[in-house]
Amino acid sequence: MSHVGIGYDVHRLKEGRKLILGGVEISHDKGLDGHSDADVVLHALCDAIFGALGEQDIGQFFSNTDPRWKDAPSSLFLDEAGKHIKLREGKLINVDITVIAEEPKINPHVNEMKLIIAESLDIDPRKVCVKATTNERIGFIGRGEGMAAMAVVSIKLPEA
Repeated sequence: MSHVGIGYDVHRLKEGRKLILGGVEISHDKGLDGHSDADVVLHALCDAIFGALGEQDIGQFFSNTDPRWKDAPSSLFLDEAGKHIKLREGKLINVDITVIAEEPKINPHVNEMKLIIAESLDIDPRKVCVKATTNERIGFIGRGEGMAAMAVVSIKLPEA
């Protein structure tokens, strides 16, 4: 049986932080503010995976009040989400992610993000889609104050 999960994450931009998206460090004058590395792409993806599995959200697994996760790379979170798929004897069918940001340009980094995500989840990179859009200069994202990401996954799980 195929299960679908949706994830969303948003973080403010802050000076003095590295910008990490999809596990890739991207040159930019600001990074995302958060307890971990604040990678909105991987956070949204983890939430989508946990949702498809019928689990709680990423915060239940990696609390932003737990010092173990302070400045942690979100790739650790994605590795754990992937382990949950295997524990449930699931098979990831596909991943579709949209990054919402005015800048920097995401397209030059998409292939590297796809490879990192595919390797972490042990799937073919052709089953991973990463794309970007702007917020047309509307709202906090449009003013360059933050970034967001949405993710959808499909996971085949054995019938109970």
